[in-house]
Order: sequence, then structure tokens, then C-alpha cells
Amino acid sequence: MMNKSAPGREPAVRAAGLTVVRGGARVIDGLDFTVPAGSVTGLLGPSGCGKTTLMRAIVGAQARVSGTVEVLGRPGGSPELRHRLGYVTQDPSVYRDLTVRQNLDYFAAVLGIPRPRRAAAVDGALTDVDLGAKADALTGALSGGQRSRVSLAVALLGTPELLVLDEPTVGLDPVLRRDLWNLFHRLADERGTTLLISSHVMDEADRCHRLLLMREGALLAQGSPAELREATGSATIEGAFLRLVDRAARPESAGREEPERRADREADAGNTGPEGDTAA
Repeated sequence: MMNKSAPGREPAVRAAGLTVVRGGARVIDGLDFTVPAGSVTGLLGPSGCGKTTLMRAIVGAQARVSGTVEVLGRPGGSPELRHRLGYVTQDPSVYRDLTVRQNLDYFAAVLGIPRPRRAAAVDGALTDVDLGAKADALTGALSGGQRSRVSLAVALLGTPELLVLDEPTVGLDPVLRRDLWNLFHRLADERGTTLLISSHVMDEADRCHRLLLMREGALLAQGSPAELREATGSATIEGAFLRLVDRAARPESAGREEPERRADREADAGNTGPEGDTAA
């Protein structure tokens, strides 16, 4: 499995044997990987393969995690990491009955940004996500894509060293998708931010410096898009992914469900495992 980090820099995330069990099923199965500091790393795989669970394990929001995960030099979930990373979930985590600016001002206070600096921080985040014209609009009156950008603005308030984004471009038109990816690369290039971005859209793969390809709770490969295409003899990342799936396939795997979906189904049937997060 390919793995290349920036010379002289410790990875922002390092995992070894990372495993999550939910509802009697292994949703994440013994993953070993790194996320290089200052990179835009894509986490790609079909819906239900475990992407959201993996992200929750990295940010310290997932129960029943075994193995090790080190984030910014500290154990994942350490209290001191709370102000060093930002996490944007699939569903916008903002208050619909507040304006965009009020949401950002509230979360800036929660983050402990001093009042004299708060207005500048809010204005900077609004500019980053191109929502200045909507600053005084009620958040509940915005489109789904705009509300997602408000959540992203909240995550940017504290200038995080690591930004974990769960499918941030879903439902966005091509222009907004392009603009967001341009923002992600500016954050990496100009601020040194590390970004881990999940997606099930394979055509977003070439926008990333590195990729983690997942299937059924396992990691198929990691490396740059060019490395993965070369290793599989494929012209596209989608082709590379399909070839990696075929290589990993075993006869006994026929008919298997994706781990997150199987765990959710068993839980719905009365399994006593802890309630899980939304499948990625």
C-alpha cells in the first residue's frame, strides 16, 4: 500500500489497527494510514463503507474504537485538540432561527475568541465561504448548500490546523463545488491547514493531493491520484478503484453488506449496540 509523507513533517493523522465495532459488526476493520500535514487528502468510497465512522474516530466523537489514532501529535479525542481541529458533518450544525452572522458570532464566543477580535474573525470566515451578501439572512431561509457553507465558516473561525469535512460538496452546483475546492487548496497552500475530505464522487479525486480509498470498512489503497492510477494501470481513479475492488474480492464475499449498513440493520432489529452515526 502506497504511503508518502511530506519530508521533515510529521503526519497530521496517524492510525494503526484502527477498528470500530457497532451492532456486532466491524464497521472499521484494522486500518493503518497517515494523513500528511498540509495536504488535501480525499477519503473516497461508496455510501455506507465507513467514511463517516472513520472521521468520527479521528475527531474523537466515535464510541468503541480500538487500535491507535494520533492527531496532531496527540491521542485522538484529547481535550487539547478541540481548538486545533474543525469538523463539519454531513448535516449543517447551525441554528436555523439565527442569522448567518449571529451563528458565527455565537460560535466564535464558544471558541473563546476575544470580543475585540470576534468581528474580524466572523468577517474573515464569511469571506472565505463567500457568504458576505447573506450575513444578515436567517440561516433557515438559506438553501441546503448555503447552510453547509455556514457550517464550514463556523469550522474556520478558530483557524484549525486540521479540518475534517464529511461530504461538503454534496448537493452543490458545479460552480460552488469548484469554488469550495479552490478554497480548500488555498487553506492548505496559504495557511498550512491539513484537510481530510470525504466523498463518494470519484471525479473529485484528482482535486486531492492524496487519497484513501475505502470499501466495506477496509482500506483498499492510499497514495496520490497518479500513484494509484499507475499502480492499477488505470486511466481514471474510478477505474483504479474498481480494479482494487476486483483484486480484493473473494468468493466468500458475495452478497456481503457494507458494514455500516449491516450494523444499522442489526441495530434496528433490536441489537443492543450503541446507536451509530449516519452512514457516509
